[in-house]
Amino acid sequence: MGGGSWYFCLKHRQVEPKAGCRAAERLGPYPDRETAARALEIAEERTKAADDADRRWNSED
Repeated sequence: MGGGSWYFCLKHRQVEPKAGCRAAERLGPYPDRETAARALEIAEERTKAADDADRRWNSED
């Protein structure tokens, strides 16, 4: 499958197309299969960036 929306299923721990598991059990959409395969890594990076921003904001008091 080329192009389209891809998701990472948290229940099955695998990449799937739009017609997959229910939305509550997956992350996405991602632009391609390779990016969806990195979903957990991307989520970890975004969480760390948000935590760092919170720390910077709180340290400005």
